Parts: sequence; C-alpha cells; structure tokens
Amino acid sequence: MKYIILPFFVFFTIISSEAQEAVTKGKELFGDLKARQIGPALMSGRISDLEVHPSNDRIIYAGTAGGGVWKSVDGGAKFQSIFDDYCQSVGAVVLDPSQPDKVVWVGTGETWTRNSVSAGNGIYRSGDGGTNWQKMGLENSERIGNIIVHPKNSDIVYVAVLGALWSDSEDRGVYKTTDGGKTWNKILYVNKTTGCADLAIDPSNPGTLYASFWEFRRTPWSFSSGGHSSALYKSTDEGKTWAKIHNGLPAGQLGRMGIAVAPSNPNILYTVVESEQNKDKGLYRSDDAGISWKLLSNDFGLVVRPFYFSRIVVDPKNPEVVVKGGLFGSISRDGGKTFKNLGPMHADIHDIAFDIKNSDRMYVGTDGGVYRTWDGGNTMEMVENLPVSQFYHVTVDNQTPYNIYGGLQDNGSWYGPSSSPGGIEARDWHSVGVGDGFRVYPHPTKKIVYSEMQGADNIWRLDVDRQQVKTIQPLPVEGDPKLRFNWNTSITTSPNKPDRIYVGSQFLHKSEDMGDNWVKISPDLTTNDPAKQDQASSGGLSRDNSGAENHCTIFTIAESELDEKIVWVGTDDGQVQVTQDGGKTWKNVSATLPGLPKNTWCYHIEPSHFRKGSAYAVFDGHSMGDMKPYAYKTTDFGATWTSIITPEIEGFTRSLKEDYVNENLLFLGTELGLYVTMNGGKNWMKFTNNVPAVAVMHIAQHKGTNDIILATHGRGVIIIDDVSPLRQINETTLNKELHFFDLNPLTVIEENGFGGASGETQFVGPNPSKSARFAYYLKKRHTFGKMTMEIQDLQGNKLSELTPGKSKGINVVEWNFRTKSPKVAGGKTFSAGSMTAPRVPAGKYKVVIQKGNDTFSQEFEVKMIRLLQ
Repeated sequence: MKYIILPFFVFFTIISSEAQEAVTKGKELFGDLKARQIGPALMSGRISDLEVHPSNDRIIYAGTAGGGVWKSVDGGAKFQSIFDDYCQSVGAVVLDPSQPDKVVWVGTGETWTRNSVSAGNGIYRSGDGGTNWQKMGLENSERIGNIIVHPKNSDIVYVAVLGALWSDSEDRGVYKTTDGGKTWNKILYVNKTTGCADLAIDPSNPGTLYASFWEFRRTPWSFSSGGHSSALYKSTDEGKTWAKIHNGLPAGQLGRMGIAVAPSNPNILYTVVESEQNKDKGLYRSDDAGISWKLLSNDFGLVVRPFYFSRIVVDPKNPEVVVKGGLFGSISRDGGKTFKNLGPMHADIHDIAFDIKNSDRMYVGTDGGVYRTWDGGNTMEMVENLPVSQFYHVTVDNQTPYNIYGGLQDNGSWYGPSSSPGGIEARDWHSVGVGDGFRVYPHPTKKIVYSEMQGADNIWRLDVDRQQVKTIQPLPVEGDPKLRFNWNTSITTSPNKPDRIYVGSQFLHKSEDMGDNWVKISPDLTTNDPAKQDQASSGGLSRDNSGAENHCTIFTIAESELDEKIVWVGTDDGQVQVTQDGGKTWKNVSATLPGLPKNTWCYHIEPSHFRKGSAYAVFDGHSMGDMKPYAYKTTDFGATWTSIITPEIEGFTRSLKEDYVNENLLFLGTELGLYVTMNGGKNWMKFTNNVPAVAVMHIAQHKGTNDIILATHGRGVIIIDDVSPLRQINETTLNKELHFFDLNPLTVIEENGFGGASGETQFVGPNPSKSARFAYYLKKRHTFGKMTMEIQDLQGNKLSELTPGKSKGINVVEWNFRTKSPKVAGGKTFSAGSMTAPRVPAGKYKVVIQKGNDTFSQEFEVKMIRLLQ
C-alpha cells in the first residue's frame, strides 16, 4: 500500500515577548552576579546522541538528556558546552555532510522516553560550528528522534518527530524542508498517537528513505508501548510516497523499532522489533533493501526495554559489524547472528559512534556519560569532564565550607564540598547510596546522612564516621494496605527536632529516633484511585514494572520551622493537605487553588519563614500534557491561594525557594531555567548568568553564606554565591544613581592552598572567590567622564586602586585585601616576595567611588579566619 501525504507548511514562532523581556531585564539587572557550575562529572549523566565529524576524527558532538550539546575537538579528551542558552533536552545532533565544519543541526527533546525525561521545544541550526544558534521551528515537536541532511544539498533536511509523550499530538511525523529550515513540509503522518521514532537514508541514493513509526503513551501511572499503528516505511522518491516494508516481520501489534542502513552496502538493513510474541522479538536483517526480513537473534540484550534502547549502528566500513544499545550494549561481528556485550562501563547504552578512520575506536553514550574504546569495545575509558549529572534534589549542611547532598538519575546519592583546595575534584565527592538517587538529607547535628533509592526499595541511615549503614524505610503493620511509595519517594527532616524524619507513602510516616521506629500520623492523603494503581500491567508489549509509574502517593512534605505541629503534604495526584496539630487532623485545601486543573501533580511545598499560615505550592502538569507553569501562595493555611505566575515564565514549574531574610525575594525553578522575583511574584526575571536553560528540580539556600544552590537535571549542581544584594533591590534602590549594597564583615581566609591533583582531562568545579567583593547598583551605564574606585583607611589614605564596573545593573568588583605594591630598588637580583604587596590587617576601611563630581563611599570591616585543613 502506498501512503501519499498532501503537504502543508509549518512556520516557526519565536519566544513570547514577555519571556524574552524577562531574559533581557535579568541580564541587565543581575550584571556581575554570576553562578558557578560545580558538576560533578564523576558520575556524569545520560547521553542521548553522538555525532562524529565525517572527515575530522578529532571532532565529536554529544547530545545529552538534560545538559545540552557538548563538542570535543581533541578526539573526546575534553568536551565544551556549546548550547547553554537553549533547551537542554536533546534528541538528535547532526552535521551537514556538505559543510560539517560549519553547519550543525540540533533537535531538542530526548526520545528515550523514561518517566523522568525532559521535553524539547523545536529544532536549531548553527552555521559556525556551534558558536551561534538560530531556532528553525517545529516548536511543538516535543521530541525529535533523528535529523538527516541531504548528502549533496544542504537545503534539504528530513526530521523524525516522535512528538508528545504524555498526550495526543498532530505534530508527529516526518518533516522535510527544501529551503534550509525556513519552512517545513510534513511528508508522512500516521495519527496523533504514533510518531516517527527513527529515520535513515541510503547514502548512495539519497532519494531512498526509511522511517520507523511507534505508537506509545505515558501517563503518570502507566506506560504503553506498541499498537497496530507502529510500522516500518520506505520511500524511493524523496518522501513523496511511502510504503510499508513488513515482509518477514511479525504480524499483529508492533512496538518500537530502530532502523539502520549499512553505509558500505545500503542493501543491508537492520531493525530490532518489539512484537506481541516474545519468540518474534529480536534483530531482523534485510539483504534486499527492505523487500524481505529475516529474524537472526532474540538475545535478551537486544530486546530489553525497547522504549529506552532502540539505537542500531552499523560499522561504516563493514556491514557485518553491528552494535545495539541496551543494558550493556551488544556487538556482533557476523552480521547479527551472534552478539556479545561491550566492555565494562556504566550500564544503559543509548548510542554508539564509530571513528571514521578506525572502526576499532568507538564512542559510547550511556546513562553515566561518554566512554571511548580503542580495541573494538573490549575495554572502555570514561570521559571525565562531562558535568551533565542529573540531580533530583539538593540539601546543605552547616559545616565550613558547607557540603552539598543530592541524588542522581541512575547514579546513586552523593555529597561533596562547596569549595576545596585547588577546586572541587572528583575525589571530593562521597557516595552515600546506589541505584536511582533522590532525596539526601544530613542530620542537623550528627554526622548522619539519610538517602534512598527508587520506590523506597531502600532508605538508608549512614553513620559517616563509622561507615555503618542501617535500612530504615517504614514497613506496613498489621491491618495496613500495601504501602505505595513514589518512585521519587518523599523524605524530609524536621527544622525543629534534629532526630525527626518524615517519609511519605500514601500515608505520612514520622520517626522521632532517626528511623528506628515509625508511626503513621495521617490517613491516606491521596485520591486512592484504583484505576491508577495497576502498575503490574504497565509497559504495553514489553511489561515494565520498575516502580516508575507508582501513583497516588505523597511527593512533597514540609514541616514549618515556625511551628513543629504545622506540616504540609502534596501528592502526585494533586492533593494539598495541611495539619496544624501534628497530624491529629488534616485539611484538604486542593479545591481552593484557582485555575489549576484537577489532579495536577504537586511537586513542591514551601512553608514561609515569616508567617505560620503562609506557604507556597508548585505544580507540574507536564505528565498529563499540560506544559503551563503553576505556583501559588497562601497566607491563611490554604483557605485561599493566589497565583504568582506571570507571562514572563517559560517552562513548567518544578521548585521554589523563599529567601530567609526578604519574603518578597523568591527563586523559581522551571524546566527551562531559573527565575527570580524581588516583589513577591508580581513580575519575574530569568537568571541566565552561567545558569543554562536547564531543568531546575530543587533549590536550597545556605543561611550562613546566602548562597542559592540549584539541583539541575542535566548540569549538576549550580551555586549562585551570596545573593544578599538581591534582597535590597526595590524601587528606592533602582532610582539611585549608584547604590552600594550592604556588606557583612569581609573575611581573609587562611587555609591550605594546596590541591588540584586532577589531570587536565578531568573536570574540576570552581571555588568561590576568596577576594573581598564589593557590589553596587548603577542606574545607568557610565560612559562619559572619569570614574575611579579606591580602598581607603578611615582617614582617607589610599591603600589600593581598583577598576570599577561601569555597566547598568549590579556590578561586582573584587579586591585581594592587599595594598599598593611596594617600590623596589633596581638591582642585579630580586626576591619574588619583595614584589608582593602586603595584606591589610584586620580593621575598618572604606571603599570610595568617584563618579564625575559625585563621591560614593561605604565603610566595611576586615576579619581574619584560620581554617584547619
């Protein structure tokens, strides 16, 4: 049967004017207030796609699940991020074979469709090797599985749009442009539940195309792979008409199928088929360009979790060598008859790329980063500088320097320092859990750490000093129903009682002795909908009951620091419950949330630090196809709620943090980055100073340093050091010509400066500056006249001269605590020490800015701190 698709054109739109204004105003105001990305890269993160340069074997691109696009120009020894300003969820990275040094295409939206996958927002093109990017449309595609550029005509590009994971979509299908992406023509469409999962081209005859279509759907409580609409198609006329190529494939419903063409012999095709019968699942080969297929192997490594592993790659020089993604990766050297695992590396293999000159050299993308091999996959080496770790949650302790705790997707639970001599190295991070890591909490006063793995399969209490571990998850007692724990089980400690810890199932469990004993302090706080509790049937054609679809569970718990009897709970099925008597009675306040669709996932609740009845609630509806942001505030224990979302915010919402000092200063984490408001949510600005457009899953604040710490799902931990200047932003400040922000005493830290043992190919997270930092706001950029900045003693004697910042917005100028360099007499020899300026002693000083005829000054104090290392 031939399928002829009538063309229609899709024109791309641009970011909303409000969202763009939020970016522009944020860049202007935040100025020199910048974040630092501390990684880590020790465990890296999920790699979704790899692309090698067709003629230069030193250039490799890596697309990541949530950390953007990275480029290596030295054969994978080091990678650099090149896509920070755009959606960080990447489905495909492709070079134009006609101009590979210049033209790069990126399709956003990862297509390895697990429950925690991020979403995309279209297709992008770079004409200068990744330095600058232009959005080229397909904004409703959500997930792009592959991009193919015509080998002889750069204006012709084909795109496989898998489409929406959580809802119906008419934007699925195969798209084609003949004008370099200005307009798009949908050339193959099946229906609104079936998208194009893979796309291939015959390199010797670019009029021949192959497309794999997959029927699939996720809900928060189920996953279904497969249906009667899944199929393999072939076109021999550049996509004008298509025909199914199923001769030899199983009858009935089909699931996800990858497709690969052998570059050295395009008549040879490989596909791995998901089907109704287990005996029919496996690797199929065609030796006649798809006219007929033959089943060669149904090895477990080939058929496991097809929704997550479907990539097939053929050696560009040898059609008998084929590699398949999987739990451990499978390689065949006899044309698909037999397979063996690839060498030891992180599990979950998503893509493989052969070196263009030497097929024994391969790059492999895993859930734990990129690996390289020089011997055909027998031994593997991890690339150690890809800080694309996927954190779910972050907490901090009160040590100096403070430690950061968090759990990562498929990479366990860890803690590490916010600074370290020589920078934050891989060796500074310590493992405190395995599996999928989520919430990690330090005990407030003891060297105890709580951590967990998916679905509360284990909740651990770790004695850090003794290195002893105890399993402490709550267990059902007689008369209890089966406990339902979310895949990302909610745990929290108490801000009032150090030994108290909470865990959420459908009930709220509380322990007063660090998890040794538990009591239920609530009834079932969820909807307890039986229709959403049939996880044993989840998966579709391939059953997959990992716990990722557990539903009707408590997802967020928060005890008020103002009153230990006030506890808030939010559930994954949209319930917000509050108790004011320690759990004796509960009130469901979900019905009072204006404009919130019923059963929308409550992702985070934040009790206010200022009033007992005030709290914030953040909701995430993307898992029901709703990509809008939702965040609310109540001042009356949930009797009424007010939305604090404005048109400036782009991306569905994940987290919120209220500043400890200024209740109008809020930080909002979305799927596409961080937003900040200084007026309680009346309007927002996007913080883009070294914070990419990444999913911000959780936000912590350190009370001692005023740092904001972000748990991102793709760029590791990001810290904005000392946000106290933002507390002072108000109308009065903004109308001053120059305003110095308040300073705490400045500290000279005497510590061990030795460190930095990592090699040059290893990632090292930057430390905060040890210099004094003077922050001031300029109403307008200083362009004319003289502007100077000096450090003086209180008598007005100049001690040091600094270069002032002159930009509109916040300027930050650093001083190393030293006076002017001494004058040194000429001589035949010199001592290096004689050229070093002396450091000022502890005491009081002032910083003075002369701006034209106006003088601005601020007094400050210098203190000495000695750290024992």
